[in-house]
Amino acid sequence: MLLSNTEYFPGYIITKHLGLVQGSTVRAKHVGRDLMAGLKNIVGGELKGYTELLNESRQEAIERMIAQASAVNANAIINVRFSTANITMGAAEILAYGTAVVLAKRE
Repeated sequence: MLLSNTEYFPGYIITKHLGLVQGSTVRAKHVGRDLMAGLKNIVGGELKGYTELLNESRQEAIERMIAQASAVNANAIINVRFSTANITMGAAEILAYGTAVVLAKRE
């Protein structure tokens, strides 16, 4: 599956638009990560536990979006975007969305 954050792929033409596809995940913070984050707030620095959590969440949302696009026989997703939202204290949603399309090589 080809992914792009632009509205086209160089060297390809869009032969069919299949509509919006999305994937999301809601994740809660881990108590251990919260403890380490609290300590990092004192001394400063990257919150690596949260960085890992966000990377895992983003990857899961992308995989779910790709699965939805595959289900409608897309071979690419264009204009991919990400969004986040707080769901409740300590939990957030990561949403990946884009337009499922069928691409063909430009002749």
